[in-house]
Amino acid sequence: MSDLAFGLDTFGDVPEDDSGTLVSDARAIRQVLDEAVLAEQTGVDVIALGEHHRPEFAISTPETVLAGIATRTSRIRLSSGVTVLSSDDPVRVFQRFSTVDALSNGRAEVILGRGSFTESFPLFGYDLTDYDVLFEEKIELFAKLLEEKPVTWSGSKRAPLDSADVFPKTESGHLNTWVGVGGSPQSVIRTAHYGFPLMIAIIGGSPERFAPYIDLYQRATDKFGTTAHPVGMHSPGFIADTDEEARELHWPHYKVIRDRIGALRGWPPLRKEEYEAEIEHGSLYIGSPETVARKMARAIKALGVGRFDLIYTTGAQPISARLRTVELYGTKVLPMVRDILAG
Repeated sequence: MSDLAFGLDTFGDVPEDDSGTLVSDARAIRQVLDEAVLAEQTGVDVIALGEHHRPEFAISTPETVLAGIATRTSRIRLSSGVTVLSSDDPVRVFQRFSTVDALSNGRAEVILGRGSFTESFPLFGYDLTDYDVLFEEKIELFAKLLEEKPVTWSGSKRAPLDSADVFPKTESGHLNTWVGVGGSPQSVIRTAHYGFPLMIAIIGGSPERFAPYIDLYQRATDKFGTTAHPVGMHSPGFIADTDEEARELHWPHYKVIRDRIGALRGWPPLRKEEYEAEIEHGSLYIGSPETVARKMARAIKALGVGRFDLIYTTGAQPISARLRTVELYGTKVLPMVRDILAG
């Protein structure tokens, strides 16, 4: 499993400074740049930035921040995680990421998604009743754009294109494109149909329950005659020097944001017992480097994935603790995971 890749994901959660005060959105964005530079220095393979349009998160345009990171790094891959294609324009998405690809000497990749959060739809004038058809049509157009040839296309939710040539082209002729899926079999099948790599968001419950989705992806690619790429997974976590410190730093901020989002979705407030059960048996990777490494290795082995991304920010954890998480992930956790899997 020497080609196994490891990433760090963030939505640009607005953190606290060490006095306990929330920083500005601007500082939160600059903080993500610093963390990405540190991630590269410590051996992380990918930094993935998610798109959000909520007050808790500073990043609404991942590719803009990735362009900044591109100018301060030389090796780490630069990904969205995810880009909400349904409420964006596929042509502009391609142009923005091909620009990041140019600035980074070919390190850009995009993870397309339908969006589990829906704030972008009214913000940009889209009707949520068109949720499914918007993504169906736009991923079809995006797949054509990736050929980097003049495109002729028509759909019901966007003006048609007639031999439209789109610039800039990538230097390699290939923009790495994944599809992020949260648990819909139809989304897995669609990803296989286009031959895109699959990134599974596993944010709760046992990772093993997603094994059927990976099997479905492999069977569907076989049926469609497309390529079954190594599957990726991403899950939330937090790392400190000890298990106790990690939980102490993570829990209060995690509960605030989980309850805030849960209230919108009809979930009851998160109980500490549920949180601890998710750490012990589910998909929260919280603890010391050794604890997190062992849990990551188990999940990677159980699902046979080719990439693991840790969502290292969930809430307003202090800046110093976030930097420590990034440092420990690259310098301690990843070498341990590789050793465990090689054993």
